[in-house]
Parts: sequence; structure tokens; C-alpha cells
Amino acid sequence: VGDKVMVLAKSGLWQEVVNVPARQTFLMPAGMSFEEAAALPVNYITAYMILFDFGNLRPNQSVLIHMAAGGVGTAATQLCKTVENVTIFGTASASKHDALRSSGVAHPIDYRTMDYAEEVRKISPKGVDIVLDPLGGSDTSKAFNLLKPMGKLITYGVANLLTGQKKSLVAMAKTWWNQFSINALQLLHHNKAVCGYDLGSMDEEFELIGRVLSKLDNLYSQGKIKPKIDSVWPFDQVADAMRQMQEKKNIGKVILVPEAPKEESKKEEN
Repeated sequence: VGDKVMVLAKSGLWQEVVNVPARQTFLMPAGMSFEEAAALPVNYITAYMILFDFGNLRPNQSVLIHMAAGGVGTAATQLCKTVENVTIFGTASASKHDALRSSGVAHPIDYRTMDYAEEVRKISPKGVDIVLDPLGGSDTSKAFNLLKPMGKLITYGVANLLTGQKKSLVAMAKTWWNQFSINALQLLHHNKAVCGYDLGSMDEEFELIGRVLSKLDNLYSQGKIKPKIDSVWPFDQVADAMRQMQEKKNIGKVILVPEAPKEESKKEEN
């Protein structure tokens, strides 16, 4: 009773009061704000398990991070910086490149105006060791082809399905048609690995998740990672918060809180 905790739950958290099983709660490290605690679990658990459990990231390797200015992207960048001499390629719109460079992305790529695969090969002709793929569709094939021998592709989303404010059956059909497919014999000859990751499907793996969060807590306490908050929105502005992400304006996490922060409320009153 009285502990400050982070919560992992599939749904039902956009409420003022939430009731969850105790095993879905994890103690917050000392000094962590509630906004940081909201930003940490999903994104950093995902980035950590992709990079270290599946990716086996080691010194002197290279990583391509798509949507590098988003929640998982910023988490992955920070975690890459905990390993010596890792070269980071990151895709994002041009307006975010300065922020990416300052965070440790060596080679920001504007996916809107450039072919990111060509840009990667200009700098690293053999490709990269690890690709984090939240896009799906034809981009997964491009990711596989960008891998060096012994490289690893980890797919963890299908962002290409989202093309606007409404669902697009055309986009869904196109993404499904272009979805990457490979068999075991082909993998054998390529000397590459393909992994699939979905945190939401590990509902009962509390010991596994707890171990990862323990490692993340230590990294936070050592100052090696720090959740990046793009903006904080009260519940009554949820549409604006969603639009911030939909229009890809955010750098880091968009956070929802029940009420507007007190400082903002005072400014409005004045």
C-alpha cells in the first residue's frame, strides 16, 4: 500500500482509477516521475527484448531503427548507446534529424524523400547487423535484404496499415499482399534470422517481463536511459494527443493524464 508503481495492461488504462492484479505492477525506481513511468514499460521492454534477447546486440555492430523519433525508437537508441561503438541508422522526417543526432543516431534518413535502403548501403555497403521493423509489408522484405550475413530482422508491428484517420481497406490489402514470407530452407542458405515480437501476447510471462524491467530500472538509476516525453495531454484533449502522433509530430512519448498539469491550469487562469 502506498507504493509508486508502473502498470502493464492490454487495455483499460485511459481512466482516472484503474484496478489491476498486483503481479501486473512493478515498483518505480527512486526519482522517476509518473510521466516517465507511463512512458517506460511498453517501449523500453520492447526495445530491450528486441535488441538484446533477439538481436544479441554486441559492440561494433550496426542497427537500423525505423520511426526513430517515436517511443520505441527513442528507447532503442538509448539502449544501443549502452553498448560500445554501435552505429545507429534511423528513419524519420527531416524536421526531427537534429534531435536524432543529439540523441545518438549517427545517420538520420528522411524516409519521405529518400530510399532508406540505398542510403544505408552508401554508408555501409554490406548492410547492417540488426533491423527493427515496425512497418510490415514490403518494408520487411527490404529489411531482410539489408541484413549482413548473420544479421537479424525483428518485426514487431505493421504501421503501414495506418495511412490516415480512417481504416483503409486498400492499404490493408496492399500491406497483406506485400507481406514478407520465407521458408526454413531459404533461411538456411541466407545465414540470416527473422524474429517476431509482440509484447501483448506475453500476458502471463510476468517473471520474464519482471527480469527485463529490473534491468531497465538499473539502467535508469545509472542515468543510462531516460524516457523522452514529447508532450502531456489531459483526457479532455485526447483527440489532439492522438492527432500529434497521427501527424507524426512527436519526438518521444505522448502521455495522457486525467487532468491538465497544475502549472498549465494556472497559466490559463491568469
